[in-house]
Amino acid sequence: MVEQPESNFLTHNPCPNCPSSDAFAIYDDGHGYCFSCGYTQKEFSVANATERREKVNAGLITDGQQKPLAKRSINQATIKKWDYQVGNYNGKAVQIANYKDNQGTVIAQKLRFPNKDFLFIGKTEKVSLYGQWLWRDGGKQVTVVEGEIDALSMSQALNNKWAVVSVPHGAAGAKKDVAKALEWLNKFDKVVLMFDNDEAGRKAAQDCASILPPNKAKIASLPMKDANEMLVAGKVNELIDCMWDAKDFRPDGIVNGADLWELVSSTDDTESFEYPFSGLNSKTLGLRKGEIVTITAGSGVGKSQLCREIAHYLLHQGQTIGYIALEESVKRSALGLMSIALNKPLHLGNVDVTDKELKKSFEETLGTGRVYLYDHWGSTESDNLLAKIRYLANGCGCSFIVLDHISIVVSGISEGDERRTIDNTMTKLRGLVEELKVGLILVSHLKRPDGKDHTDGARVSLGQLRGSSGIAQLTDICIGCERNLSDNSPTTTVRVLKNRWTGETGIACKLGYDKHTARMSELTITDEDAIDDITFNEKDELNETSI
Repeated sequence: MVEQPESNFLTHNPCPNCPSSDAFAIYDDGHGYCFSCGYTQKEFSVANATERREKVNAGLITDGQQKPLAKRSINQATIKKWDYQVGNYNGKAVQIANYKDNQGTVIAQKLRFPNKDFLFIGKTEKVSLYGQWLWRDGGKQVTVVEGEIDALSMSQALNNKWAVVSVPHGAAGAKKDVAKALEWLNKFDKVVLMFDNDEAGRKAAQDCASILPPNKAKIASLPMKDANEMLVAGKVNELIDCMWDAKDFRPDGIVNGADLWELVSSTDDTESFEYPFSGLNSKTLGLRKGEIVTITAGSGVGKSQLCREIAHYLLHQGQTIGYIALEESVKRSALGLMSIALNKPLHLGNVDVTDKELKKSFEETLGTGRVYLYDHWGSTESDNLLAKIRYLANGCGCSFIVLDHISIVVSGISEGDERRTIDNTMTKLRGLVEELKVGLILVSHLKRPDGKDHTDGARVSLGQLRGSSGIAQLTDICIGCERNLSDNSPTTTVRVLKNRWTGETGIACKLGYDKHTARMSELTITDEDAIDDITFNEKDELNETSI
């Protein structure tokens, strides 16, 4: 839009450039803008608008002459075919594109002035596609271009024997013009849209193709601005090739498999980053940007500790980390990461550590400048968190973001609203991760199971994720942690519940926790664990085929 913020709308008027009777908006600073064809006039008098319209429609130019357009490389044969003329309008030299009805009677004229301004005169409300009257109804193919000169150019390239038409009101009004002529266009087997090679032309081609029946539209791509520029450059054969090479239109996102050879034959350059534990790497082949990894477990089992281990390991692989811990302060989160580097539980307090050790652990983690934390001050509203994630990715350059945890976003609301809010939040997170191409490590709580509790070592399954199935459906990799807190067991079983990347699920590893170092270390999986895991997976497959 061209109107300035300080201008105010006054009234609608007939457009001086197109057939619209009311799309031309007049503003109090004197300018006008047509919302139908995009025509702009800097100084427009409301008082003489109707008078001007009546004058324009009063009569057509009848003394125009057919002359070749040397600068445009348009020859006499083409000029005669299209009855394109030069003449005079109110003392100014103009080119005249005659618009005719099906009987060949001129009903309107589009005048082109030397300064490239245009003016429609005559019964402009009755015009259809320029040149439509020249061709019989129906045939193998018709080519639609953006302007009258391009129509002459394309027609001349085809020896004036193949159907070519143009839209009367340029790219801005192309969709409306094509819709008006839809019945006529549908009589052809194919409609080739060959609009200008600019943003407006490409958009217009897509818009026009979308209203034609399936398999009807083809879109041509030009190496130069338009058909006439190619004609002037002597690239007639190339122009014809562009028409024959036009691609079948498909809506955005629809791809023909036959066009994917280069994609499937190229080396997959998706970069993976390692977990700190070999068992997880073996099952998942690591973490990747653009994925959501969900970590779930019972309360107090060690979800946050596992997140710290992963974040620290990613940091030492050169990645920039965003850390959003909604149930702890920034200081505790920061000390938790430093604890991993120092092998001492700084976040628990009362730890014997020297200033030199503390400084070293800081420099290896927070001091790298590649760790960003969110001081949430109790603000956990969904859209606010999404905005922070976007800023961490775009503003801070974070490649992986930890969100611990999603369940707090819905705490305190009713069960029905909780499910709906989790689903909505997960859908937004999925889209955000795809858009930003960041890896998201997400913590989720579990629903209380029937029978044995998760804090007593109960197995974790996808169906137990808190809320509805939104988290399970939209996450790429889901990792469950199991530990028996009642007997103070230091061993956590890490189980892959879902794995879009390799498909492998089951026990990935067992981790031992050392309270003196505040570190998790990988333990050996026994044959008994493996056999038990196979039995459990078979039950899982029966119970959770809908996930």
